[in-house]
Amino acid sequence: MRLRTDDDIYRARLVYLGPPGYTLPVQLPYAQYGLFVLLVPLYMGIHWLFTQQFEIFPAWEIALAIVTTSYVFRHVDPDRPARMVIRTALTDWKRTREPVTERRDPRLVARRVVVRQAIT
Repeated sequence: MRLRTDDDIYRARLVYLGPPGYTLPVQLPYAQYGLFVLLVPLYMGIHWLFTQQFEIFPAWEIALAIVTTSYVFRHVDPDRPARMVIRTALTDWKRTREPVTERRDPRLVARRVVVRQAIT
């Protein structure tokens, strides 16, 4: 007897295939389109802050948004949604790192022990 698992639930993805009659060559979930649409203006704003110029076709910004989106969704799975991956990335870059050189903790050693008969 074979047991049916709940894997079908995890395989079901909300995917935009393209307009009716014209299928796109790639199948991306709606969340990837949304993140891409948010990242392009963000990168355009960063580019404008550095150069004070606005480009008609932002090729570098689109390329960076594609790479960032693919990197984020490489770590997404049914148990870890995209918002948690982004939140983890934003909080982990601030963490303290281990020092490169080893620091030894000070040792407390008694060099001389004095024993008195009475407390004065």
